[in-house]
Amino acid sequence: MIDIFPSKILLNIKGKNINHFIKKLTVRKIEILSLKYISKNEIEMLIYKKDYENILKIKSIYNVLEKDTFGPLKIKKILKLNKHLIIIFIICYLIFIFLTHLIFDVEIIHSSKEIRNLLKEELNQSGIKKYALKKDYQTIQKIKQKILNNHKEKLEWLEIKEAGTKYIVKVEERKILKKKENNKPRSIIAKKDAILKKVSAKSGDIIRNTNDYVKKGDVIVNGTVKLNEKELGTVKAYGKVYGEVWYIIKTKYPFVYAEEKETGNKKEVYTLQFLNHNVELTLNKYKNKKIKEKTIFANNLIPLKLVKQTQKEIKVKKWVLTFDEALIKAKNLSIKKIKAPLKKEEYIIRSKYLKSNVNNSTIEIEMFFAVYEDITEYKEIE
Repeated sequence: MIDIFPSKILLNIKGKNINHFIKKLTVRKIEILSLKYISKNEIEMLIYKKDYENILKIKSIYNVLEKDTFGPLKIKKILKLNKHLIIIFIICYLIFIFLTHLIFDVEIIHSSKEIRNLLKEELNQSGIKKYALKKDYQTIQKIKQKILNNHKEKLEWLEIKEAGTKYIVKVEERKILKKKENNKPRSIIAKKDAILKKVSAKSGDIIRNTNDYVKKGDVIVNGTVKLNEKELGTVKAYGKVYGEVWYIIKTKYPFVYAEEKETGNKKEVYTLQFLNHNVELTLNKYKNKKIKEKTIFANNLIPLKLVKQTQKEIKVKKWVLTFDEALIKAKNLSIKKIKAPLKKEEYIIRSKYLKSNVNNSTIEIEMFFAVYEDITEYKEIE
């Protein structure tokens, strides 16, 4: 069996003609790891422990003294000298771990005493109570879902959060309210300046035509019904108005930008977090990574956390763009900005690049957009 971590001994050897003693060791193939002359008749020598007995057999007139040990032998000596202290430390650590896994308090936050009592009873039955052991994340989620399922008519939302040796429970009561329909008469007005593209109404009087230019607040479908300029009454107008709305969008884009791409490599790593320091318990660290983490152990008394991280390796590639490339990127980004808030039936009618300027390492552009957009807004008739 190969000893990958052999013990070593540092010897002090004294005697006349010390070089003769060194030659005797060489003849017997005893490996000398290091050698230091203290004087003409004194040396310090580092050897493997397995050769120590052979040296004692051939020492004859030489005085051989063990000065220090290294490797497993050193560790054994330290453990032996400090065994009582180590035992006390292990016992204290186990007690500490046990105490940090106990629940010392369960705080239910809600104004209603009835809801608090209901939750307290449910949590007690599920083992979330004083001086019980903490639950893992999956168990907590199951308990939450069970309580919500058992009280669908009373509870809307529930959160059970661990804070050191305490659970904080937040709950939202379900309130079923009958929606009162507002039947007040109203008109449909323009939400923005636009050219009308489509006007439809189930009730009310359409008073503006397609391709009319309207300003914000102009009435398009009137809730006041008239005949020959005579007011017959008021209704609640229902309908939809679509118009061509105009925008000028300013967009900046850098000439130098970084692109992140996942490599497909993934691993789970345990990390010790102390104050602002992170110690990853792994040898092969990713240079760049995305992290999703879950706390395994934390305590309010000491700023120490044990966290389980799911790490995905990413490669970061930097690009330096030409003016034309940066211009295309900026245009595409402007289009994304316009499209982002649009609904399914809304779209860009046309667009036009207006101008650009370069500031330091950034290009800034202006673009015009005409957008087919819902401009429906309601205004009550007093």
